[in-house]
Amino acid sequence: MGKRMTESEGERIAYEAAKRSREKAFLYWLCRFPGFGAVTVRRIGEALGCFEAAYYIEGLKLKELGVVKREEVCRKFNLWKGQFQVMEEDYYSLVERGIRFITPLDQEYPGKLRNIYDYPMGLFVKGELPHSSKPSVSIIGARNCTSYGKLEAEYMGRKLAENGIQVISGLALGIDSAGHEGALRGEGKTFAILGCGVNICYPRSNYTLYERIMAQGGILSEYYPDQEPYASNFPVRNRIISGLSDVILVIEARKKSGSLITAELGLEQGREIFALPGRITDPLSEGCNHLIQNGAGILTSPDDILDYMGIFYKNKSMLHEKNQKGLAKTEKIVYSCLDSEPRHLEQVAAATGLSVSCCMSALLELELGGFAVRTAGQYYIRGSLKDKNEIRD
Repeated sequence: MGKRMTESEGERIAYEAAKRSREKAFLYWLCRFPGFGAVTVRRIGEALGCFEAAYYIEGLKLKELGVVKREEVCRKFNLWKGQFQVMEEDYYSLVERGIRFITPLDQEYPGKLRNIYDYPMGLFVKGELPHSSKPSVSIIGARNCTSYGKLEAEYMGRKLAENGIQVISGLALGIDSAGHEGALRGEGKTFAILGCGVNICYPRSNYTLYERIMAQGGILSEYYPDQEPYASNFPVRNRIISGLSDVILVIEARKKSGSLITAELGLEQGREIFALPGRITDPLSEGCNHLIQNGAGILTSPDDILDYMGIFYKNKSMLHEKNQKGLAKTEKIVYSCLDSEPRHLEQVAAATGLSVSCCMSALLELELGGFAVRTAGQYYIRGSLKDKNEIRD
């Protein structure tokens, strides 16, 4: 009897694995549709109960459900069904290319990303994923950095890696590359988030670094293999860099730059920002000095981060709640889950992983501050803010 039970259990596990793989194939097909972003794909799954069901309904049904707004997109979606077999074959061929497709359906999906509103519905991975239970710091900054900025980024990356902190960045020239290099020299884990397919090294001059990161960490992207590095991809991928991080270090940045976009996303996601101060006459320090002026931590040494991370993990709280300011970080997390579409209190709680009572308290504070608006019952949307930087410690 014991043997039969073991065989039955094995069959059940095999069935569940096949079912999950099938569902992931439909999710892959949805993610590849040019008319859908991550939030729309997620809402389709929530509205229909599974991603496979999307294949069997008319596109206009998505409009009726309030998931898609434009009829043109619905019509194009109907035509996209004819591409399912091609997409399915493409999905199952990924393993042969040494690429994994990791989704929220998988237990190994990064836990830190689940706490951001527009988390990617699929990640292509070469190498490892960042470990969710280990601290992570992103090191970002200007491509055309100074020698001083490059040295500081490398030094920070090396010291943090030596102390067991994972380093996240974007493989760009300048500060990003230096942060990765430092982490590798510190014999730690580092992860590059790309704005193109994971099988494309951009810039090409970083190919040696790309291979070393793959061997000592991982290469991640939301974009499917072979997709070129279009300029519009990079601001979108920045939310993943910030989302995977507990702390964001801005080493050198102009006042209007991708690094400040990442820092802004990090603030909305409840991440802590540190910036390297610089001369007020230096354009590459203008962005960092602006961040400090608006409340970012001043980065003077790796010890600043190590001390912060020690407190952060000692409290066993991804929100780093402190004394009277305990609700501030919770407000940031809840705020990051709101947008222009009303969300129910229970939806917010499910998305953040916080209790309903905790979310209710945070939403009340946000409502009083004008950061959230209650539309009806327990449904909330984001308020109209002149300055998002107000929602910080």
